[in-house]
Amino acid sequence: MFTFLPLGGAGEIGASCFYLGIAGTGIILDCGMHPQKTGLEALPAFDLIKELPVDFILISHAHQDHLSALPFLIQKHPYIRIISTPQTRAIAELTLHNSVSIWKEQIDEEEIKIYSHEEIDLLIQSIEYKAYNEEFFLTGYKHKSKEPIKVTFFDAGHIIGSAGILIEFKEHKIFYTGDINLSPQELMKGAILPDIKIDTLIIETTYGNTDSSTLRIWKDETDLFTKKANKILNNEGSILIPVFSLGKTQEILALIWKQIQKGKLVQTDIYTGGLGTKINRVYDYNRFVINYSSSDLELSSIPQKNIYEVENYHDFFKTPSIVLSSSGMMLERTTSYQLGKRWLAQNNSAIFTVGYFEESTPGYIFANSKKGEKIKPTAFDEPVEVKCSIKNFKFSAHSKREELLNIVAILNPKNVLLVHGDSLAINWIGANILKRNKRVKVYAAQKAKEINIE
Repeated sequence: MFTFLPLGGAGEIGASCFYLGIAGTGIILDCGMHPQKTGLEALPAFDLIKELPVDFILISHAHQDHLSALPFLIQKHPYIRIISTPQTRAIAELTLHNSVSIWKEQIDEEEIKIYSHEEIDLLIQSIEYKAYNEEFFLTGYKHKSKEPIKVTFFDAGHIIGSAGILIEFKEHKIFYTGDINLSPQELMKGAILPDIKIDTLIIETTYGNTDSSTLRIWKDETDLFTKKANKILNNEGSILIPVFSLGKTQEILALIWKQIQKGKLVQTDIYTGGLGTKINRVYDYNRFVINYSSSDLELSSIPQKNIYEVENYHDFFKTPSIVLSSSGMMLERTTSYQLGKRWLAQNNSAIFTVGYFEESTPGYIFANSKKGEKIKPTAFDEPVEVKCSIKNFKFSAHSKREELLNIVAILNPKNVLLVHGDSLAINWIGANILKRNKRVKVYAAQKAKEINIE
């Protein structure tokens, strides 16, 4: 019925990119870069499809690991049609422009051409957009059937514009979750699944190896966050929160402001800036047209100070404040990394982490350190004593592992392809799917290894 070929994002989180061959039509699901790799190693393995038909690319959402390699795919396949939700298209315009300078640092132009800002503008104009639940049809140049392929986007509940993708051809129904979250966050209400039986499910496994007892519900985590934040702020300290510009910035900013408005969190200065502030406007513009819990809240109207207008880092500690700074992984040379090293020296201040860290990142070192220890955030740093408090919170934008199993149970597929997770996560999800239903065929997707589904 179809061929599934991972170009990246199989057995790992990063560079998500999957090829579907259906009746002579080539469809790519996502096209991301690997945030922990550099240069050509960060790209999906495009050479695997150089002899295959490549007609369409469907983008599930605009995070770097699902979108940012798109310009490099276009170089190799300039006639491919790009389709996403309108919100993903709007954010892609911001994030792809933001990536140009990063590409120039990481990739040798003798190996592959770097896109200019003008070329990004042209790429964005070429992206077609479809609303949630709007059916559309695909027929590739070498399509071998009179029947087209039908596609529908469903709200994945992960970030604004994120989509699960339903692909129907003849009697076979494929559903790709992308990054999916069934539980409500501060702004996103949670995923909406197709109300039909699925034949093949391609599902993420991010939290497959995470004990869900460590992931409190959003309200309980908010209460704990507020309690700990008040303690720091009332002691004249400041709080650094490393966040991704897309998704986590908006969710945590909304959380903080709502708690202040309710009188539960002490009034304080909030610092944001950069790409996250621009993305706030996309959230604001779309708040009435998506499955959104706070349509009356305009993020851009929340009083905020600009991180990048602070000339001296000591100014963050003159009065208590909360600083939302990217990157979420505290990667070297990013603002959150630079601020993090300064926060370590502040006895009455704290670093609050609010999400997932790859073990290879400086953020993982920060998050797992304790007061009084000496740490090296990177191999090139001198050991430094941790004087500030480190508090870890789990405000997840991904489904818990039990929720992933529930997705499988609800959609009742014959085949399940496991992606977007490490080997331990994939093994846990796969084993527990089979415990519940031994008739399901479960595949642990591997990069460059083709899977044929009948």
